[in-house]
Amino acid sequence: MDRRSLEDVLSEAKSPVELLRNSQIGPYAFPGVPAEFTNWRDEQRAWRESCVLFDQSYHMTDLYIEGPDVKRLLSDLGINSFEGFKKNNAKQFVACNHDGYVIGDAILFGLEDDRVSLVGRPTAHNWVQYHAESGDYDVKVERDERYAANPEKRRRLYRYQIQGPNAAELLEKLNGGPLPQVPFFSMYEINIGDRKVRALRHGMSGQPGAEIFGPWEERDEIKGIIVEAGEEYGLRQVGSRTYATNTLESGWIPSPCPAIYTGEEMKPYRQWLPANGYEAMASLGGSFYSERIEDYYFTPYELGYGRFVKFDHDFVGREALEEMADAPQRRKVTLVWEGEDVAGVFGSLFEREGLPAKYIDLPLSNYATLPYDRVEKDGRVVGVSTYTGYSYNERAMLSLAVVEEEFCEPGTEVVLLWGEEPNSSKPTVEEHRQVEIRARVQPAPLVEFARTAYRSS
Repeated sequence: MDRRSLEDVLSEAKSPVELLRNSQIGPYAFPGVPAEFTNWRDEQRAWRESCVLFDQSYHMTDLYIEGPDVKRLLSDLGINSFEGFKKNNAKQFVACNHDGYVIGDAILFGLEDDRVSLVGRPTAHNWVQYHAESGDYDVKVERDERYAANPEKRRRLYRYQIQGPNAAELLEKLNGGPLPQVPFFSMYEINIGDRKVRALRHGMSGQPGAEIFGPWEERDEIKGIIVEAGEEYGLRQVGSRTYATNTLESGWIPSPCPAIYTGEEMKPYRQWLPANGYEAMASLGGSFYSERIEDYYFTPYELGYGRFVKFDHDFVGREALEEMADAPQRRKVTLVWEGEDVAGVFGSLFEREGLPAKYIDLPLSNYATLPYDRVEKDGRVVGVSTYTGYSYNERAMLSLAVVEEEFCEPGTEVVLLWGEEPNSSKPTVEEHRQVEIRARVQPAPLVEFARTAYRSS
């Protein structure tokens, strides 16, 4: 029997939107880590007040690419410049389709001058692997699947992050002395116990810190040393329930709809993608509804990646992005939800008459892989809200949104429509009514440190 592809699945569906909207898969999974080590409120507080240990060993796909044409392959596909990229460099790699819409992004690690790894959700990985296998590139690729899709249920590497205002002191203690002075998003070596461990100067929660990685077999040993050394610095391990909410404060949108479901130029790629892969199984949810899947696509400029776009090389989507560069753009913002309206949603659970509002889970409130909610001003749709949760540090419900530029001024009041209409068949969607929630526009990242000292790096 021939292998079924995403294109086969789409040919049998009413539309890409209906396929994704009624997918039976829920929000993106973060397996392998306890839901909470203590409680999610204190775990959130720790990345703002002391330091935390994030265990990223399970939920991301790693794609290893090696060979003399590594840089040429990535340069042909990425909006980023690769001028001077070499061993111990890292960057946020962003790939677009031919029309300039984002397929996906991932963190790119320069392991050697001719060997790299892409780490993140698998959308960018799949696009790169497709071109590595179908194009004229002297490279070889290896995949280390995320735990949920990994038949061996083990990984090649552990991956930990130490973040927070006390992270630097803890890292120096572990190292037995001062850390190497390297630029942001550069790699160096650190001592942990008797091991030499590779580290990336990084900070997911908008706070200083490092991401460290090494052989899977050493994961328990390394974690034990970090946890013991971190006691005096207030280190808390962060559970899977809490982990995904750190992006609400640091301002990264992790779940754009991959722009691959339409267009003849993309058809060979859809025929290459499997029928049971991320792109075929992901669920689309929220109050924003359009019959056109293109209305769910984002440009790099809308996601805050405009600073990555470099026209010093030819790449897929360059011509389209050049045309967009000087045009008005929607912009990424943080929405701070009105607490009284959120309280009303919870209060509706106790009303005996009529349907309650859609349940809001805490601290992460996404109930689909690709969340999209309507953002309105004076009854008109002016944007979409894409990632939602509660921040104990801010004592507020937050969401990351993309809105029209004229409504991006901090303090602007908008209305977010919460809940689906009509209700989809996703198992995470109960019968409910839609409600309006007032929200105030604020910058993204919301946290000043992440927006100034951290982001300026």
